[in-house]
Amino acid sequence: MKPLRDKIALVAGATRGAGRGIACMLGEAGATVYCTGRSTKNNPSSMNRPENIEESAQMVDRWGGKGIAIKVDHTEEEEVSRLMERIKNDHGKLDILVNDVWGGDHLTEWGKRFWELDLEKGYKMIQRAIYSHLVTSKHALPLITENTGIVIEITDGDHYGYRGNLFYDLVKTNIIRIAFIMAKELKKKGISAIAVTPGFLRSEAMLDHFGVTEDNWQQGAEKDANFIASETPFFVGRCIAALCADPKLEMKNGKVFSSWDLAEEYQINDVDGSRPNWGRHFQEAYNFSGKNCNDQFYTFWDNGPLEAAMPDWP
Repeated sequence: MKPLRDKIALVAGATRGAGRGIACMLGEAGATVYCTGRSTKNNPSSMNRPENIEESAQMVDRWGGKGIAIKVDHTEEEEVSRLMERIKNDHGKLDILVNDVWGGDHLTEWGKRFWELDLEKGYKMIQRAIYSHLVTSKHALPLITENTGIVIEITDGDHYGYRGNLFYDLVKTNIIRIAFIMAKELKKKGISAIAVTPGFLRSEAMLDHFGVTEDNWQQGAEKDANFIASETPFFVGRCIAALCADPKLEMKNGKVFSSWDLAEEYQINDVDGSRPNWGRHFQEAYNFSGKNCNDQFYTFWDNGPLEAAMPDWP
């Protein structure tokens, strides 16, 4: 069964990680998926990564969809406008927009106080990971199908607690707010806007960081015990595909959801047959309980990683 057959999707930022996983799983559900990003075979990543959008589009094909790779810098309005013209000419509509552009891994200065941060790096993070989403949504809107269209904003965390770095926090919490605002303004058009977070993402970069592969990834838990609760990028992709096929999607409009909660609701498993639950793992590992995430995450950062990184915190 292909619940998204005949649907046209755009995953902005489909080069690697969650974006690639989401593109593939939309393809698994039958969608035609435009895979965009800056990294191509002939224009490698500035972050010294090997992944590219052509590979992502080929993977969409292998999962049962149709992948189309187009090089786009989503901070450049002209390039985004040309992309939408291409989609309009090809299909005349856009059913699903996934904003996953990030590009801030090498810009985030973990372990520094806000007054010690490089403002130029912070500005680039805001430009790449917030402004790019707004540019893309603005130009996509005329194509998004009314009454059934969907905008998905990819963030990190389903809470408003502290995320350990000023600019990283600004980016990820603002993405949640963008989904909320768009949901309000698009309601009369019947277009839903929702924010989604993966859990501990077992991305290509994270596998490299732990010196493991997808075949032996469990060994990464020897370096960080939390890695045992990680998930592949396909997991959040399957959750988003199920979300997009939900006939009662409007009930979720304007809210933020986690991969682990969506997986329980829609009975979704990762590609290895498991059902990771980062939220449950986090609560059990750090003795958190209930829904009061803000206070719990403040406590976590004040007494955990941040305290270790900044032993002289005033």
